[in-house]
Amino acid sequence: MNGRRRFQTGFAAITAIFLVVILAALGGFMLSFSNTEQLTAAQDIKGARAYWAARAGVEWAMVAIPPVPALCASASPTTIASPPAPASIDGHAIVITCIGNTFSESGVNRTIFRIEARASAGGTPGNIGYVERSVSASAEY
Repeated sequence: MNGRRRFQTGFAAITAIFLVVILAALGGFMLSFSNTEQLTAAQDIKGARAYWAARAGVEWAMVAIPPVPALCASASPTTIASPPAPASIDGHAIVITCIGNTFSESGVNRTIFRIEARASAGGTPGNIGYVERSVSASAEY
């Protein structure tokens, strides 16, 4: 009997080592997955903030252009002044461009403005924290 026992010893140790390695690999995978999920959620929040900053820029331009149509009179994209202070919203730099086209319709001149606001934050394109959103609108005055 002693001879048989010698061949069977250590089987539980091999199983335990195998389980520890599998559980460690699973833990590493879950940690990596959790970090990726947190980065994705943070980028999603930054994107939403950039969208709302760009939308605020478009709304500002929609109010600013009618009293002063010269802000946007050319048929090529013109960068108009940034919104008044704060010039950035929540750390997002806002650039507003505008194109104005005038048409004659039954002897009445109509001007259609195409406004685009672009909000960006996080440095330059290519940085991991960079985010940019643009919103455009058209209006007839």
